[in-house]
Amino acid sequence: MAFLHFNKTRNIINTTKNIGLITVTALILLVLIRLNYPIPQYNNNSSPTYNPILSSDNILLSNRPAQDIKTTDEKLEKCDIFTGEWIPNPDAPYYTNTSCWAIHEHQNCMKYGRPDSEFMKWKWKPDGCDLPVLNPFQFLDIVRDKSLAFVGDSVGRNQMQSLICLLSRVEYPIDVSPTTDEHFKRWKYVNYNFTIAYYWSPFLVRSNERDPDGPTNTGLFNLYLDEPDESWANQIDEFDYVILNAGHWMTRTAVYYEHRRIVGCRYCQLPNVTDLPTTYGYRRVFRTALKALIERENYKGVTFVRTFVPSHFENGQWNAGGNCVRRRPWRSNETVLEGLNMEMYMTQLGEFRAAEKRREKRFRLLDTTQAMLLRPDGHPSRYGHWPNENVTLYNDCVHWCLPGPIDSWADFLMHMIKMEAQKWYNERSLQRGKKKKMQ
Repeated sequence: MAFLHFNKTRNIINTTKNIGLITVTALILLVLIRLNYPIPQYNNNSSPTYNPILSSDNILLSNRPAQDIKTTDEKLEKCDIFTGEWIPNPDAPYYTNTSCWAIHEHQNCMKYGRPDSEFMKWKWKPDGCDLPVLNPFQFLDIVRDKSLAFVGDSVGRNQMQSLICLLSRVEYPIDVSPTTDEHFKRWKYVNYNFTIAYYWSPFLVRSNERDPDGPTNTGLFNLYLDEPDESWANQIDEFDYVILNAGHWMTRTAVYYEHRRIVGCRYCQLPNVTDLPTTYGYRRVFRTALKALIERENYKGVTFVRTFVPSHFENGQWNAGGNCVRRRPWRSNETVLEGLNMEMYMTQLGEFRAAEKRREKRFRLLDTTQAMLLRPDGHPSRYGHWPNENVTLYNDCVHWCLPGPIDSWADFLMHMIKMEAQKWYNERSLQRGKKKKMQ
């Protein structure tokens, strides 16, 4: 009996030790996770506490007295985050092509045999400050109960899929699309009540295909330059953030209409129709899109105008054997924005500034042009399909591999949303101060 009692006691002690060891291990893991990704804090009622303000060490602040809340790093606040260089980042990538299901096949470079991986291991470093890498926990907490729409072409879709992959370390969204059309998708992060939507509108204005072939065998389009594309314009009121982009489709052959009358075209080769530069149409589609947002009474969101991103075809155009085979980023003194790329960028910038001056809506410039000009190494090239696959695809030097350089756009977006949150908080504090003075 004594021997049985001893064994029973020893088993209890061993079990207690094991439980203690498991508990300690779990606590260590929790601390490590907390250090890497701050976990949203909760109030005494066990409900999520939303506070958009972030401290200088990027920890989300909750339940803090107003006078104790710090803004984001003052140096970062004043920094031009869009001018800088790419520096090595051994911690990247933050997901893989096998861990994220959202990657479009044509941007799944590692799946289709790209032999190098260094293109994934760079970080954008602005001149004069450090831009933090996206913290997915923090991002989702800031956008809790909000919505974000990507409006534009397939590069906008590329950006949306990059963001989904980066946030997948916290949560995968569910598909809540109202249609089966892949050009119009909607995803919801259930635990954060955050919605992402994508609206395919490569011209931003009303358009239709006039001729599936056209003079360059890439289709001839009718563009109604003064009429916004209703597929997105009539759906936009509900969104808190909108990322607007367009560019590469504007180089296609098109007939330009204003007030439902032909005013010219881009290389349409139609009799008695004046050939106009690409920037003519580009200026007017952005003017129309921004005007549509200004005039929508119920749209109260922030519009991020994402700037034109150059392609990197060398030794030929996209349909004439051009390719992008470089394997490292350029430094800022090794290349320059010029030619049509410069014209497209300056055209877009001019329309943004004109809309911003009206101050009727909130427009912000998501200026990705310089950063991506320096990344000829980040495109899929021929690694968007199997080498022996019977498909008619050109070398892709327009879109971006995932993981890849486009992931840094989430760092830009995170910073800009923080700044909007900071402005909101400052405005609210100012209003409270005025009310107290009047009492």
